[in-house]
Amino acid sequence: MKKTLLLLLTLFSVQFAEAQLDGLIKKAEKKLGLKDGALTQEEAGNGLKEALNAGIGEAVDFLSAKDGYFKSPYKILVPEEAQKVIGKLKTVPGFTNLESDLTERMNRAAEDAATRAKPIFVSAIKKLTFKDAMNILMGDQDAATRYLEKTTYQALYDEFKPVIQESLDKVNAREYWRNAVNAYNKLPLVTQTNPELDDHVTTKALGGMFSLVEKKEKGIRTDVGQRNSDLMKKVFAKQDKK
Repeated sequence: MKKTLLLLLTLFSVQFAEAQLDGLIKKAEKKLGLKDGALTQEEAGNGLKEALNAGIGEAVDFLSAKDGYFKSPYKILVPEEAQKVIGKLKTVPGFTNLESDLTERMNRAAEDAATRAKPIFVSAIKKLTFKDAMNILMGDQDAATRYLEKTTYQALYDEFKPVIQESLDKVNAREYWRNAVNAYNKLPLVTQTNPELDDHVTTKALGGMFSLVEKKEKGIRTDVGQRNSDLMKKVFAKQDKK
């Protein structure tokens, strides 16, 4: 009788321990997202990175192609202060087509520089933590763009500017504009104007780049058809439910 009771107690203890262990496992699985189709940390991070890489790749490829800036909504226009220069010089020989010539040259320079953007974006994406990924995923529709802008802008500016300078020089744009401004600055009763184009073109080129990245991000967030992998669909389904 004692042996039977001892055996029953032993069996009960084992079953109780197994039940506790099973409960702990289920809690852990739920927390980690390993059951019921929930999202794991690895999936969330990889899915968001995949989406960012896709959006950035499309944006960079578009803007770095011929006419990517020049014949698109991201076209770079001459500096605002240039309008007064153009107005004064449009009848001066050599500067008749100043605005159109300068505009095309600036946009060609930006298209050259855009080819340098992808490695900088990719490096920033690789550094995303799970916390970063979840904050972006569950954030505003431009959360990823703002994150990239914050973490890459200065590096992109430093990379773009010398390329833009070199590209502008290939078509004599900087010299052309400098000569125009210097001619303007010699006119009586005019406010002196800065003859340098570098910062203007670089800043506008980056503004266009981030505008297009933002458009791509919004597309992935709002259009299921733009989520071109099972992982992206699973990750952004979580955003859809927020």
